[in-house]
Amino acid sequence: MDESPLRERLIDVGVEMVTAEGTAALGLREIARRAGVSHGAPRRYFPTHQALLSAIARRGFADLGARFAAAGTGQDTPRERVRALATTYVAYALEQRGMFELMFRHDLLDSTGQEGSDGPRLRESTRPLFAMLVGLVSRCGAADPEVTAAALWANLHGVAQLWGAGSLPLVLGGGADGAGTDTGAYIGRLVGAALDAHLGADPS
Repeated sequence: MDESPLRERLIDVGVEMVTAEGTAALGLREIARRAGVSHGAPRRYFPTHQALLSAIARRGFADLGARFAAAGTGQDTPRERVRALATTYVAYALEQRGMFELMFRHDLLDSTGQEGSDGPRLRESTRPLFAMLVGLVSRCGAADPEVTAAALWANLHGVAQLWGAGSLPLVLGGGADGAGTDTGAYIGRLVGAALDAHLGADPS
């Protein structure tokens, strides 16, 4: 079997597993078993378990980047593009909970244990997306675009985490599982409040 297709197959299987079953399912042996190879085969391409997990998580960042590009199309102003990206970010976190959790695991972003792995370190996958946000925030007139973008990102990440955990739906009058809460409407309002807090009130 050609090595490159097998490497991609291992990543494909990992993506399928984390999407359907969450991060707890991503054991090295189980990924190998579902890929139809021996438990030692992944070591030919990924020297550590973390290296394989990072390759899987990079697929998540690629997917999120593609969604950002699509969301920004057709938006007339930088602020509208920021809102579109912000909404997409929170929606992705809620739709792809397992992948989102994997993408932001500290041990993977820190790149510890990935020595000898090919491809960029996982943390490098976050930079183009953040740079895109900084550029848009700058065009919105922020005095310190990088810090403002970082604060906005932290705000949106918190919204995603607290909504996914059931805390925000609960305090906003629904159940912890979101029952009785119009998720789309509330997310839209929360994103709008985050933009107002960090970019100022919408002048339009």
